[in-house]
Formats: sequence, structure tokens, C-alpha cells
Amino acid sequence: MKTVLTIICTLAVGLMTAATPTPVHADSSGLISMLTSQLGVTDKQAEGGSGALLGYAKDQLSDDDYSKVTDAMPETEGLIDSAPKKEGGLASQLGSASSLLGGGDKGKSAAGLAGLAESFSSLGLDSDMIGQFTPIILDYAKSAGGETVSSLLGGVLQGLL
Repeated sequence: MKTVLTIICTLAVGLMTAATPTPVHADSSGLISMLTSQLGVTDKQAEGGSGALLGYAKDQLSDDDYSKVTDAMPETEGLIDSAPKKEGGLASQLGSASSLLGGGDKGKSAAGLAGLAESFSSLGLDSDMIGQFTPIILDYAKSAGGETVSSLLGGVLQGLL
């Protein structure tokens, strides 16, 4: 009876371990490692900040171009999920004002930039860190997906430097 109980407990622990979600940084350790070592930020700040920037890029890119990014950098969605959630602050207000004034890319971009600043602030990072994260993410994108992916992301993130 003791042996059966031991086997059941071992199986239960194995199943619980298999069902535990893997942290984002396990899939994106290269990028997170680059950010933490070069900028002296925590893993959480690196994940959240890169996720906020990649989420901003996702909003600016076409579906086809974004698909190229995620093909080269499969951790992108997980990082975006780790970004701080926007809760109706300045970014939301800018987005609402933009839609009232006819929308357009400038309003969308302003709301996106305000959202980035809010995300970085909620991570305990100054908004000037956006410009420090950006070239590291672009370098990582180039190593992961070549010039094509780097150019796609660079097209939307270069203005943040």
C-alpha cells in the first residue's frame, strides 16, 4: 500500500510540475539577459519594458509584417502579455481625444507613446529608458530574424530613440 501511495504522489507531483506555466524569461532569455546586463534592470522590468515596446510595434505593423516578427521571435506574444496593462490613464484619454478629432495615425501614435511612458513608469523606469531599450531590442531582432525583422521593428521603433 505504501508503494502505491508513493507512486501516486510521484505522478501527482510530476503532473503539477508539467502544468505549471513556464515564465516568459525562459523563452526569451537572450533578450532579457541582454537588457538586464546592459541596462541594469530587473528581469521583470526587462520583460515588461520589452513587452510594452513590442506591443507598441504590433499596433503599428501590418498583420503580415507582425507575423514575420513573431516567426523570428516566438517569445514576442509572451513578452507583450507581461507588459503592464493600461488602465485608462493618459494613453486612453489621448486615444479618445484622437477618435473625437477624426483619429489618424498621429493620434494613434501619440496614444501609443503615452502608453509606453505609462508602462515604463509602472515598472519603476523613467520614460528615457524607452530609448535605451529600443536599440537593444533592435539588435536582438537582427540576430534572431536578420535584416528584414530588424528593419520592420526599426521602422516603428526608431522614432523612440
